[in-house]
Amino acid sequence: MIEQNSITEIWVYLSGSPLVALFITLVAYQIGLTAYQRTKRNPLANPVAIAVILVATFTHLIDMPYDKYFQGAQFIHFLLGSATVALAIPIYRGVGSLKNRAIPLLTALLTGGAIAIASGVGIATLLGADKNIIGALYSKSVTAPIAMGIADRIGTSPTLTAIFAVCTGILGAILAPTILNLLRIKPWWQRGFPIGVAAHGIGASSAFSISAEAGTYASLAMGLHGILGSIAIPFIYKLFN
Repeated sequence: MIEQNSITEIWVYLSGSPLVALFITLVAYQIGLTAYQRTKRNPLANPVAIAVILVATFTHLIDMPYDKYFQGAQFIHFLLGSATVALAIPIYRGVGSLKNRAIPLLTALLTGGAIAIASGVGIATLLGADKNIIGALYSKSVTAPIAMGIADRIGTSPTLTAIFAVCTGILGAILAPTILNLLRIKPWWQRGFPIGVAAHGIGASSAFSISAEAGTYASLAMGLHGILGSIAIPFIYKLFN
């Protein structure tokens, strides 16, 4: 009885600390990463998707409000800025390879970016979605840190945009390998670039776990898409709104 009361007191003390949310997040991702590796990198065992489910389930079970969770998770959120700046590295490394592949890569970038916006916004509009949801779908096609900045510029919800961007990345990382296999696309640079355009950082991470070349091109696509999107999306949003 005494031991049980001690454990309860310890848990009450720890649950009041912001570091609990950080610990939950890191453990959840480690579990997801382990599952991904043990399933031989099966796309369905995406580590980010597993981590999101675990964190959402655990915070619900202990009745932890999002604001309180974010107090601890903000340490990881802070690193998104550094990760965004680090996009300059794969862009710099990949510039040399663009000489002979500039036209197909540029075509894939422009087409993928346009379809990402048109499909999301178009379907949401046809279904009668709320204006805030439609607005968030404009910028969800680029990586989450940049998407949140774009959302703030065009006056839509950065939080909702981040949710859509992460969901897009997870679905893209899960579905992309199967789609590329069905299309019989085998060169790693041809597989990596569309994954980076469609699935952002999550897709690039998955691509790196399979091939360094695919990961490099996925990172290159993610960075270029972020730059292009940060410039073009605000104009596109104003044009149609």
